[in-house]
Amino acid sequence: MTRNRLGELLVRSQLITDDQLAQAIEDQKKQGGRLGSCLIKLGFIQDDELASFLSKQYGVPSINLEEFDIDPVILRLIPPDVAQKYQVIPVNRAGATLIVAMSDPSNIFAIDDIKFMTGYNIEVVVAPDAAIKAAIDQYYDQSATLADVMEGLDDIDLEVVDEDDKFDVRELEKATEDAPVVKLVNLILTDAIKKKASDIHIEPYETVFRVRYRIDGVLYEVMKPPMKLKNAITSRLKIMAEMDIAERRLPQDGRIKIKLPGGKDMDFRVNCMPTLFGEKVVLRLLDKGNLQLDMTKLGYEEKALKWFKKEIHKPFGMVLVTGPTGSGKTVSLYSALSELNKVSDNISTAEDPVEFNFAGINQVQMHEEIGLNFAAALRAFLRQDPDIIMIGEIRDFETAEIGVKAALTGHMVLSTLHTNDAPSTINRLLNMGIEPFLVASAVNLITAQRLARRVCPECKEPEDIPKQSLIEAGVPGDEVDGIVCYRGMGCSHCNKTGYRGRVGLYQVMPMFEEIREMVLAGANTAEIKRESMRLGVKTMRQSALTKLQEGVVSFEEVLRCTIADD
Repeated sequence: MTRNRLGELLVRSQLITDDQLAQAIEDQKKQGGRLGSCLIKLGFIQDDELASFLSKQYGVPSINLEEFDIDPVILRLIPPDVAQKYQVIPVNRAGATLIVAMSDPSNIFAIDDIKFMTGYNIEVVVAPDAAIKAAIDQYYDQSATLADVMEGLDDIDLEVVDEDDKFDVRELEKATEDAPVVKLVNLILTDAIKKKASDIHIEPYETVFRVRYRIDGVLYEVMKPPMKLKNAITSRLKIMAEMDIAERRLPQDGRIKIKLPGGKDMDFRVNCMPTLFGEKVVLRLLDKGNLQLDMTKLGYEEKALKWFKKEIHKPFGMVLVTGPTGSGKTVSLYSALSELNKVSDNISTAEDPVEFNFAGINQVQMHEEIGLNFAAALRAFLRQDPDIIMIGEIRDFETAEIGVKAALTGHMVLSTLHTNDAPSTINRLLNMGIEPFLVASAVNLITAQRLARRVCPECKEPEDIPKQSLIEAGVPGDEVDGIVCYRGMGCSHCNKTGYRGRVGLYQVMPMFEEIREMVLAGANTAEIKRESMRLGVKTMRQSALTKLQEGVVSFEEVLRCTIADD
């Protein structure tokens, strides 16, 4: 069947229109790839809908790959490059027959090639395109390749510079261009993407040089390259990030952009910092494709989300998002901006750094070294006829003061602060020097947040937690009997950790009239917290316990991410 023949059958079955087929064929000419993939990408047909259609058309079974735990012996029958080339995954073996999952069972060339290469009769089953890609990423990850590269590195005699400050930059550049170093650095970056890491830590110590990935908020050690490659690997990353490789005494920032198969781009924000035993490099992975901007999918509870949306849609005032580094504050702000982004409004943001670019929003990168800080950017914004302003972070009195005044003079101001919970944010602003009447008047809402790891849905099982432990954690006594706790046992889907993905825990506190009066009266954080709870605001621990009752997080994660309420 030709690609256009598939399109004709889909039109005849009324799954797509003639116009949609023409548009998909045009997209295919420009971008390449299979017609089915183009139709899915353009949103004309759902992935599972196409798989079901092909299953009926060819009379072959349709399967759910997530239900399979494929044997490594079976996987070795089809090499990674062949699986990637034809977008196939071997599922099982029955005697002389190999069962192979494909998204396009019409690809006779692929079937014949695999039959010739393996010596098995090939039986085809259909799976959605996205499921095939996910399975290839999951089962054919680069861990074996990393191990292979590591095995050969100890035998390589590379000329790497000494620890002495007097070194030859040309020799260092030469060392960074050696094939094993280039290959190893590329594999570290691509392996982190496949394992869905958020950060890569490359760390030198006195006798050890190690690489760790942060996955779902927790660091895991993945490899220990030879110490003699320390400078070559660090310098390779600095060259890729367009940093000065001759400067090893000062911290530096840079950015790496790489293109992945399928035309997808991935950005890495790179920071290099001198330590006692050399330079530590941390890379933050910025994947716009996985950026979740739908506020309903971030983990907000219905009432909290209603409060949040109501306050950001007001014409003026200040909405603050608080929490530690890596708690998802930027994503919450970007989600709010995405909701507010209309042609009728002028939106300006001051960020350090700008993590993702958005059409229709004027984003400004901070440069402290030339005097462009949050306060300077904010003053400039106010001369640019703004409607909505986002400040990356309120760090000092000057920024806070200008932001509060902007919120009181007809502008919606969104910003972040580093505080433990929503009520303590008020005292943080007061400690910065902002007057209580200004805080009470300007602030519309404060939300505090954390990110908790989700229990892996593929391997989760009920966990027996003592009732007393649940009560001590904050579960009301009359609800204890109705709670079923879960934990992940560890499987191939979650890299044996029992966790896959993260969900937000939120404490959303609107500035109710009662709380405004308490701020004016000089109430402390504990008093404001008690009053907010009386008014229906859930604390972080209560939010976590709700997720526990829903079976989303484990009891262990509740205790790790939140503290008990007084």
